[in-house]
Amino acid sequence: QSLLLGKQAPLCFEPERRGSHPYLGVDFRTLHCKYQSEEIRRLFSFQRHLLTSRLLRGTPHLSPLHFLDEDYCGQAKCMLEKVGSWNFDIFLFDRLTNGNSLISLTLYLLTHYGLIELFQLDMVKVRRFLVLVQEDYHNHNPYHNSVHAADVTQAMHCYLKEPKLAKSLTSCDVLLGLLAAATHDLDHPGVNQPFLVKTNHYLAALYRNTSVLENHHWRSAVGLLRETELFSHLPTEDSLNMERQLGSLILATDISRQNEYLSKFRTHLDQEDLCLGNTSHRHFVLQMALKCADICNPCRPWELSKQWSEKVTEEFFHQGDIEKKHKLEVSPLCDSETNSIADVQIGFMTYVVEPLFAEWARFSDTRLSQTMLGHLCLNKASWNAMQPEEAEGEQAAATEEPSSRALPQGSQEC
Repeated sequence: QSLLLGKQAPLCFEPERRGSHPYLGVDFRTLHCKYQSEEIRRLFSFQRHLLTSRLLRGTPHLSPLHFLDEDYCGQAKCMLEKVGSWNFDIFLFDRLTNGNSLISLTLYLLTHYGLIELFQLDMVKVRRFLVLVQEDYHNHNPYHNSVHAADVTQAMHCYLKEPKLAKSLTSCDVLLGLLAAATHDLDHPGVNQPFLVKTNHYLAALYRNTSVLENHHWRSAVGLLRETELFSHLPTEDSLNMERQLGSLILATDISRQNEYLSKFRTHLDQEDLCLGNTSHRHFVLQMALKCADICNPCRPWELSKQWSEKVTEEFFHQGDIEKKHKLEVSPLCDSETNSIADVQIGFMTYVVEPLFAEWARFSDTRLSQTMLGHLCLNKASWNAMQPEEAEGEQAAATEEPSSRALPQGSQEC
C-alpha cells in the first residue's frame, strides 16, 4: 500500500551530484581560504568509511553519539535530553560532538520520533546519508554551514512539538520536515543569488535566475538520497513523492518570495480557514515552520543570537570584499564600509523577522511563540543601543585623525 496519498507526476530532472560541475568566474571553493583543506576532506572520508565498515561488520553502535570522545559523550547526551528547549546552545553541542552536530542531532531526532523503525530505514544508509549531508556543507562559510543546518533542524523540532502541529502532522510530514531542515542549505557556496547571477554562474543559467540556491540545495539533497538509496525500499511512487515534497519545503526558504508566503499565511489566518486535516494546508504550515526555523536567530537568547548575527554579517562582508576585488557592484548589506552589524540586524528584524513571527504567533499562540517575540524585542533593543556607540566610535576616530597627522613641535603649517 502506498505510504503517501495521491499520485504525482514523476520528477523530470537528474539530481545534482557533488562536484559534478566546475564553478565559473570566481572559484567559490576558495572564497574563505587560500587553499582547500584536503586534510579535512580526507578526515571526513575516512570517518565515513570507518563508520560504514564498522556497521557492515556488525559492530553494535546503539547510540547516535558513538563516535565521540568519552569525555564529551556524556555532556552531549545530557544536552540531547534538552533538545526541545529554545535555549539549546548549538555551538556548545557542536563542540561536544567534535563538529558532528548535524549528524548527531538529526539521527537522535529520527530515532526520537520513531521514524527509522516506522519507515523501515536501513541504519547504515541513514548514517551514510547524514555523513554525506554534513560533509557537503562548506564549513569555511561563517554562517551557511552544517552548524546552521543543525540549528534549523533543532528549531524545526521545537515547532513540530507545538500543540497544533503535534496533533495534526503525520509521520511522513515529520520526516520531511526534519530532512528539509537538515538539507535546506546543502552545498551553499557562501554567496547569494544576485552574486551568482552577475558572475554568470552555471547554476544561475541552469535555474534561469529563479530560486537558484534553493533549487540547488534541493537537487543536491535528492542526489544524496539516491546515492545512498535511503528510500530505495519504498515504492517508486512514494520515493518520488518524498523528493517532490522535500523540494517544495526547501524552495519555500527563498527569502525573495517571503512576501508571497507571508501574504498567503496572513490571508488564511484572517479568514480562519486553515484546516490541518487537509494535506495541502498541513504542507503549507510545514513550509511556514521551516521558514521560521531558517531565520529564527534573532528570536534566540541574546548570547546565541549575537553570535549568529556576527557570523552572517561576516559572510555578507566577505562577499562584498570579493565583489570589490573583482570590480563588481557591491550587493546591498555587503559593504563593510557603509554597513554595521547593528544596521544589518535591525533592518532584517524589522522588515523580515517581525512580520513573519507575528503571524506565526497568531497561528500558534503558545509560550514558545511569546518567548520568541520577547527575545526578538530585547535583541532589537540591544542592537539599537549599540548604534550610538558605533557612531561615537567613528566620531572619536575622526577626531583623533588630525592629531595623528600633527606636525612636529616647532614647525608651522603652510
